[in-house]
Amino acid sequence: MSTLDTLAAKLAEDTLKVQDALGEDRMYMEIAQVLGAASQSLEEAFLTEVRIRLAERKARDFLNKRLEAAKAALEAEARNQP
Repeated sequence: MSTLDTLAAKLAEDTLKVQDALGEDRMYMEIAQVLGAASQSLEEAFLTEVRIRLAERKARDFLNKRLEAAKAALEAEARNQP
């Protein structure tokens, strides 16, 4: 991993933690603006890292909901068995 990728990944991770704690779902865009004024390369890498993490969260949430629904269906089926 390059220095750029390492810094972007760590900053994305830290930003999302603070964003979640503060309940500000677009805070990462403010950080991107600050980065863009200093380093366009780091801004782009940071936004990529944030988007990857947010996409993973959505996919994991979807997966967990599907799993819960499947478990509930199996439990309901088991209860209805004689």
